[in-house]
Amino acid sequence: MAKGNTLVYVLAKNGQPLMPTSRCGKVRRLLNSNKAKAVKRCPFTIQLLYETTSIVQPIDLGIDAGSEHVGVSACTEHQEVYASEVQLRTDITKNISNRREFRRSRRNRKTRYRKPRFLNRVHAKHKGWLAPSVETKLLAHLKTVEDITKILPISNITIETASFDMQLIQAIRDGKPHPEGTDYQQGEQLGFWNVREYVLFRDGHTCQCCKGRSKDRILNVHHIESRKTGGDSPDNLITLCEYCHKQYHLGKIKLPDSIKRGQSLRDAAFMGIMRWTCYDRLKERYPGRVSMTYGYLTKNTRIRHGLEKTHAVDARCISGHPDAEPLGYYYLSKKVRCHNRQLRKANTLKGGIVKSNQAEKEVKGFRLFDRVAYNGQECFVFGRRTSGYFDLRLLEGTKVHASASFKKIRLKERSGTTLTERRSRDTAA
Repeated sequence: MAKGNTLVYVLAKNGQPLMPTSRCGKVRRLLNSNKAKAVKRCPFTIQLLYETTSIVQPIDLGIDAGSEHVGVSACTEHQEVYASEVQLRTDITKNISNRREFRRSRRNRKTRYRKPRFLNRVHAKHKGWLAPSVETKLLAHLKTVEDITKILPISNITIETASFDMQLIQAIRDGKPHPEGTDYQQGEQLGFWNVREYVLFRDGHTCQCCKGRSKDRILNVHHIESRKTGGDSPDNLITLCEYCHKQYHLGKIKLPDSIKRGQSLRDAAFMGIMRWTCYDRLKERYPGRVSMTYGYLTKNTRIRHGLEKTHAVDARCISGHPDAEPLGYYYLSKKVRCHNRQLRKANTLKGGIVKSNQAEKEVKGFRLFDRVAYNGQECFVFGRRTSGYFDLRLLEGTKVHASASFKKIRLKERSGTTLTERRSRDTAA
């Protein structure tokens, strides 16, 4: 395989991945002579239409797992052959909360006689069940590895998973002694029946807004940030009396500036949950090829070799080839929503009109998230109007045109669950 700045990924006639090539002229001649066909645009991949040998070199794949970004790097002993950064979805919790609101409202309107049921929860029926927000990100990690193994002959997979000490993080934040030994079995909520009882005790059974001046003895536990955003963590809960609680939600009073949501540990919790599950599932899919490493080893390798801190560079260190010649570019990938099953808009218009929330699959021949070309620049369809004017953006959100006519754009590739575009190393975060 010749070295170069641009690599084309090659598949054999039977679909088996071969070594990538930088001989773009030969690739063009194969396509023009119908000896190969293009099967993927980004990263550009061709499939040979004639029999060939399948001699390949060992390629090690490094995965820098994360809750919002995943770093990926595939390297031979001397050269990096693939690098990417994947942006994961962070809207699952919001969507599920919206669905819960709609469902409860619908049941209250149509089946008021039906009592709530609590014995049909999915986590009680299926052991090993993960929350949808965690499961979605976990599946995105597995899909990322699967997509790479389809275009490269991966021989070894190394994944870095982090384990966060939640109690130590909280102790450092609050200026308390570091937990040791049995301290980890005696957390701050030890001896309390539930989170509400702990929050009331923590706040001295006193309203944190009026400090008891309202003389209202009824106490409520209030979410500083909405449950949808901040969850039910004690750091997001505060004690308010009945009077202050009602006045706040009526918009007549504001909470003191000293009341703020504590540090969110959602990302750390996700990494702790998915750590072993992701590793075990990878071992099931690729037996004998998966190993695990740790963050302190990656950091030490990166510092010793004087490399910059990015997700893709960390993945190259994880692969075991930090000195491999890097590519001059990387692929930015973004996971997008597959379906939106909400049939109607939540807000009722004047006259009791409820608008449909379902758009046509194709508008003027284009679908949502299609890759298109506009004025010689490749971008994606982020919004469509039935009039034929589309919102075009780059993957990171930069607007190309807010209202481009369908007559001036040209389809390049149909949309999928993962959008990918090539970016220069100079633009890496």
